[in-house]
Amino acid sequence: MKICIYGAGAIGAWLGLELARSGEDVTLIARGPHLKAMQENGVKILIGDEERIAHPRCVESPRDAGPQDFVILTLKAPALPGIAENLPDLFHDNTAVVTAVNGIPWWYAYGLEGPLENRTLESVDPSGKLWSTIGPERAIGCVVYPATEIIEPGVIRHIQGDRFALGEPTGETTDRLQDLSKALKNAGFTVRLRDRIRDEIWVKLWGNLCFNPISALTGATLDAVVANPGTAGICREMMQEAKEIGEAIGVRFPITIDKRLAGAAKVGAHKTSMLQDLERGRTMEIDALVTVVQELGRLTGTQTPTIDTVLALIQQRAREAGLY
Repeated sequence: MKICIYGAGAIGAWLGLELARSGEDVTLIARGPHLKAMQENGVKILIGDEERIAHPRCVESPRDAGPQDFVILTLKAPALPGIAENLPDLFHDNTAVVTAVNGIPWWYAYGLEGPLENRTLESVDPSGKLWSTIGPERAIGCVVYPATEIIEPGVIRHIQGDRFALGEPTGETTDRLQDLSKALKNAGFTVRLRDRIRDEIWVKLWGNLCFNPISALTGATLDAVVANPGTAGICREMMQEAKEIGEAIGVRFPITIDKRLAGAAKVGAHKTSMLQDLERGRTMEIDALVTVVQELGRLTGTQTPTIDTVLALIQQRAREAGLY
């Protein structure tokens, strides 16, 4: 199969490396020094004491990649509308687009029963650009659990995990879903197929919604946010508001708020991605994690006073830093 990883940063480059090592026809799309290093030296990942390297095709433009069977988007959500017009260069009639992106994806309401069915979400898909350019029928949902980081251009360090959840928005187990799952498993990843991928998206979002902005506002690591009764209380209130929204649109939450908080505490002194972005001067991923939950609250008539307050604070913090 021809597989393109668009936005081959830490997670994307690692995916591409392992898929290439397993024999898939892989193209990575990246830019800057990271792209140059991968073109010249291949992609390298450090997993414990082990070093792995592969030499997948690495390009800057989709035009240089050509049509693919799967396009896996591993950019951050704020970057997606800006690349939408380039994506059709990667498509043939049956190309599937895998959204390995944090937060609520742009295709979320595709085929969703109820008042939101086939409705675009302005906070993650302004003017429906992604919906109209990609087409929601191409979408495959993906929840990413591993953690990796770029330690220098072209070199990735694996921190933890190898698990990915995949699912069709329709809940079907399609041939394309099985083909992608098989390719990822052959490359050494743990894959779970979900007939309710939106539930899994919400469980991860549940934490990102509160832990990310609170850590960025306070500078605290994940364990400290959960250990402090004040910030833990804010997290609990945000999660309860989100739970009411999710349930209003058919989500089933398989764990309790207490278990979700306890799971975060076990991660330890981890800086959330939003705090890391603030410290490193990178665009902060606010809309797909927080603003969209507020938007869904408005659409479902659910009050979100705590989410509203935290969102206003983190938006202002990001604006002051020039990162929003």
